[in-house]
Amino acid sequence: MNIIEVDNLSFDYITRDEEGNEIERNSVLKRIDLTVPEGQFLAVLGHNGCGKSTLAKLFNAILVPTEGTVTVDGIDTADEERLFDIRQTVGMVFQNPDNQLVATIVEEDVAFAPENLGVPPEEIRERVDYALKQVDMYEFREHAPHQLSGGQKQRIAIAGIIAMQPRCIVMDEPTAMLDPKGRREIMKTIKHLNKDKGITVILITHYMDEAAQADRVVVMDKGRIIMDDVPKKIFSRMQELKAVGLDVPQVTELAYMLRDGGVDISNELIYEQECAEAISALTKGAKADLSGVQHIDTPEPADGGIITVRDLTYKYSVGTPFEKTAVDNVTLNIEKGEFVGIIGHTGSGKSTLIQHLNGLVKPTSGEVLVDGISIWDKSVNIRDIRFKVGLVFQYSEHQLFEETVAKDIAYGPKNMGLSDEEINRRVHEAAESMDILHLLERSPFELSGGQQRRVALAGVLAMDPQVLILDEPAAGLDPKGREKILDRIKEYHKRSGKTILLVSHSMEDIVRYASKVLVMNKAKLFCYDDTDRVFERTDELARIGLDVPQITRMSHILRDLGTDIGNDIYTTERAAERLLPLIKGQSK
Repeated sequence: MNIIEVDNLSFDYITRDEEGNEIERNSVLKRIDLTVPEGQFLAVLGHNGCGKSTLAKLFNAILVPTEGTVTVDGIDTADEERLFDIRQTVGMVFQNPDNQLVATIVEEDVAFAPENLGVPPEEIRERVDYALKQVDMYEFREHAPHQLSGGQKQRIAIAGIIAMQPRCIVMDEPTAMLDPKGRREIMKTIKHLNKDKGITVILITHYMDEAAQADRVVVMDKGRIIMDDVPKKIFSRMQELKAVGLDVPQVTELAYMLRDGGVDISNELIYEQECAEAISALTKGAKADLSGVQHIDTPEPADGGIITVRDLTYKYSVGTPFEKTAVDNVTLNIEKGEFVGIIGHTGSGKSTLIQHLNGLVKPTSGEVLVDGISIWDKSVNIRDIRFKVGLVFQYSEHQLFEETVAKDIAYGPKNMGLSDEEINRRVHEAAESMDILHLLERSPFELSGGQQRRVALAGVLAMDPQVLILDEPAAGLDPKGREKILDRIKEYHKRSGKTILLVSHSMEDIVRYASKVLVMNKAKLFCYDDTDRVFERTDELARIGLDVPQITRMSHILRDLGTDIGNDIYTTERAAERLLPLIKGQSK
């Protein structure tokens, strides 16, 4: 039985004037046909702007079709008198849990929807307890939601939907803002609800490893469905996916590289274990020659870098029952010109630490030095420090406010008191760095999410900071958008020689772009070292709620099967370089 049926669906966003006359029409979805069987786990992939979120809102009648029909359990979603039945059948979980939590106590939040549905109080109690147990959050029922981690908040949001007792849950990028541990928690919850409870799950995601766990994958492009199959078949079409701004799991890409190098290996590998077993059968226990592989020696200098942190401690709500240490006695030194990745679980202290580096937060104790100068010294103008150390927050496009891109980029340089000629030069250089020169006269609010992100970055680059700190600059972007913005940052780093600090939850991005990695754990500095050395500590990183790239996990499984290609496998390119000679050597 199909729980959702979509027939010849089209949807247009229509802008109207005060009299209700149409002045603009944006066609987002075009003639879509889709059926979702009850009990299926369906993943939906597509680049930003392809129509995924619009389709999700049509599934539970937040929107209604411009043309065609969406039917939920036999009910036409355009039937306004049946909205209650539709939304009780199909629940919706959005990307940001903070936008969905409405109460001050967890159990009250979960009870909110059943109360509004008129469920009797005794039954509400039963539903709330059941829902919290399903997402493994029952012990937090009397906590305040704002005191929970991102992953915990998202599970509370899911519990709120479960309490409505839907037969289908639609999730629009529920893990986009979470650390690896939080993502694992949500995926575990999703699979439990689907496999053990029989709830239909529709998951919209930009993470290929999440889509690989689904029963079926639908790929969208420009408002249409262009692929619909099981994950192995979808990801075997790597070139087609990349052409529409998507990606494949790392092990799938590795298999493609090996095939391109003349190796007879399946192109339908999506999991680490099956990939390792397939390669092991080809290498027959051979070991790579690692004699020429050398680690970069990066002894940590005590002082003298572009940024030095000494015995830094920061406590929130000092002297109250809510006192909490967010950064605990951190000492480190960042050399000029380095590209440093910063990782850590949600609540580890990453964001609080980076806000100290340009004086947005004043330490409880300890000090921060920029270019050898203590930034809180009475003789220092903290405004000058903020021009020298630029900080770009997550979802930086929310900071845009001017009527044109050029004016938005120029805002910082104007506040520096620069001449019009110098401001104009900086605006154009920054825009060129972010590949947005052609957008300077456009309104930033007319641009795509990825373009807006690059405008916000250009606004910081135009101030020519010596240090650029980026807090999840690619969060929420599709693979192509993420790669484009990070490649631009890498090019800027290479060309300018400026110091870059990149905070990210994506281990794949960190190993691709950063030469050193700073790891925070429970407010303390866990380690700060060369990227290779940090990711060799796979088990330790897992214990503190982090992860390593999929290709690294595969190489460890491969080593256990008898084929050792080294402890420094973090990219598909490096894995292919080590494996091709081994496999070809065995075939001679």
